[in-house]
Amino acid sequence: MAVDYGTLKKGGFMRQKQKNHFSLRLRVVGGNVTAVQLAKIAEVAEQFGDGHVHLTSRQSIEIPFIKLEEIDSVKAALADGGVEPGVCGPRVRTITACQGAAICPSGCIDTYALAKELDDRYFARELPHKFKFGITGCQNNCLKAEENDLGIKGGIKVTWREADCISCGVCVKACRSKAIALEDGKITVNSDLCNFCGRCCKACPTDAWDTIQGYVVSFGGLFGNHIAKGEAVIPFIEDHDTLMRICDTAIQFFDDNALPGERFKFTLDRIGWDKFNEKIMEAYHNG
Repeated sequence: MAVDYGTLKKGGFMRQKQKNHFSLRLRVVGGNVTAVQLAKIAEVAEQFGDGHVHLTSRQSIEIPFIKLEEIDSVKAALADGGVEPGVCGPRVRTITACQGAAICPSGCIDTYALAKELDDRYFARELPHKFKFGITGCQNNCLKAEENDLGIKGGIKVTWREADCISCGVCVKACRSKAIALEDGKITVNSDLCNFCGRCCKACPTDAWDTIQGYVVSFGGLFGNHIAKGEAVIPFIEDHDTLMRICDTAIQFFDDNALPGERFKFTLDRIGWDKFNEKIMEAYHNG
């Protein structure tokens, strides 16, 4: 019987150079795997692979040397530990994320909660080509958001609250972009220089800032045969619903306009960034 390699690849089983062997890519959301899942993955690697796993550049786990005739047994064994196969090919891939505000002191947003939501919303959606989301919690950009087709960077928009300020100048020293100045006991923030890192409000000893947690989004990043930095074409996003509309609009634009085998960046270049920007700005403003 002929082997349907396309269907196997869609389900995460990638052909190896060794005949009738596959490397199985697993579904990992936001880089988090439970201890129970890890134990099951190790067990399956020992029983059905060659005893090792590979950690991919996009926070997934692959189990190599799975034999063709044991694929169904592997899927059943993994399911017992709550582990699912991932995907390959022209569809939404693994949602990657740093640890974010739940763990990292620098984090401005809950990256893992957002990664789970995006995974539920888009994972494995069929598209003209692969589409990658990356979420990073702050301006430290550990996840390198701009390398993704759609990158999300957490940020904090600040407004100085004079009544609680003691003019200590800690925020001025904390601001790496030189956006904050203290003169005659008053703080000013240069909005053109502020990158929403949140270091000022986190350093403030009297909590003299009003804050809005939000998102900086970039589009069209690539890091492979071609390299391109994603572009941030919309202002700081201040609420979750707007972010979801932006994501929906971007991925639908790609689905509607991309040629088969064309990455998002090249679709934007061919169709025109002006047309894309118009759609994205509509989504940004029309809540």
